[in-house]
Amino acid sequence: MAPKFQMPFPSGQTWEGQTRENHSPKYSVDFNRAGDESDPVVAAAAGTVSRVENEGNRSYGRWVEIDHGGGWRTRYAHLSRQRVQAGEKVKMGDVIGNVGNTGGSSGAHLHFEQLHNGSAVKISFNGSQIKYFGTGRYTSRNSSGGGPDTAQGRIDTNGTPLTVRSGPGTSHKAVGQVADGAQVTIYCQTQGSTVTGTFGTSNLWDRIGSGRYVADVYVYTGSDGRVAPDC
Repeated sequence: MAPKFQMPFPSGQTWEGQTRENHSPKYSVDFNRAGDESDPVVAAAAGTVSRVENEGNRSYGRWVEIDHGGGWRTRYAHLSRQRVQAGEKVKMGDVIGNVGNTGGSSGAHLHFEQLHNGSAVKISFNGSQIKYFGTGRYTSRNSSGGGPDTAQGRIDTNGTPLTVRSGPGTSHKAVGQVADGAQVTIYCQTQGSTVTGTFGTSNLWDRIGSGRYVADVYVYTGSDGRVAPDC
């Protein structure tokens, strides 16, 4: 019996999945959404990492394969970064890599496959088959706990909403707000413009979603240093 696979993205995220008859292999799917490069990729089901490969600028580029038992495996290709090692056991929802544009990719996306006994099969999530052939929109129900390489934080602005930027700096476009006291998942951190806030002065910025950054000086994590990987 096949595992009850979920989408390879954190719960609640919506992605477009494209299938086509001339895809290789035929039943694979390419997942895209705006600003998706470096977004976290998570395990579609529990298992053991069976392969972690880097083919440079050819084929899959950086990719990961997970063995779920019973002849079932999943593959995640064109990654910008691999966050697991062969032989490592993972749970459903653990972060295994980041969306990228490596190998033969012509733009950032995730190439995803489900295989049974070595052959790619039509993909199902939560027991429902995705659309063949064409483009569908799918919302993840993956029970991700954020994975070992993310962190949780709480916005602390002494009452005012915090501006969310499209990049790590105040010169980047404002793309929304986060309420004071809101809990956020920090997927990665990077340097940007220097800001003075609740927790001092720093040039560290936290990515809390695709194309969504907030200044770390307004985020309480229980630590004065970095708590998540580099973006």
